[in-house]
Amino acid sequence: MDPSVTLFGPVDTYLAPVIGYVMLGLIVLNVAGRGLEYRRVAAQAEQGADAISRHPLRVATNFLLVVGGFYYLTVERHAGLIVSLLVVGLFLTDFFEFESRRVEARQGWDVERPWGAIGASTVALLYIAYQTLFFIVKPVWSAVV
Repeated sequence: MDPSVTLFGPVDTYLAPVIGYVMLGLIVLNVAGRGLEYRRVAAQAEQGADAISRHPLRVATNFLLVVGGFYYLTVERHAGLIVSLLVVGLFLTDFFEFESRRVEARQGWDVERPWGAIGASTVALLYIAYQTLFFIVKPVWSAVV
């Protein structure tokens, strides 16, 4: 990012240098929230589809990931666009996976793990980790390429 250009002024001063690490922490929290939500949904499914509710940690991290992804887009165009697309895809996948769990509970089937959302969060985690932690492999990468 060009240091002379700041879209959000003081926010960019403090947040722009660490937004990759913030996004990495949020995606890790989102994965943990997904695990907690699955346990909670599996227990609630025995009481019926109407008893199933979203876990607040996963909802909060989804919201913060979408907002953070769009902010990252203002800081780094290329990486921010990819992260934004992955995070919006993750958000949509979470929405439909949750509705799928409700259908399974309504039909009396065993509640499956949200495999689509797990895959989407894994791809997002890998890309964000690649963007954020590239400095670890940069010496080896530069020697090869």
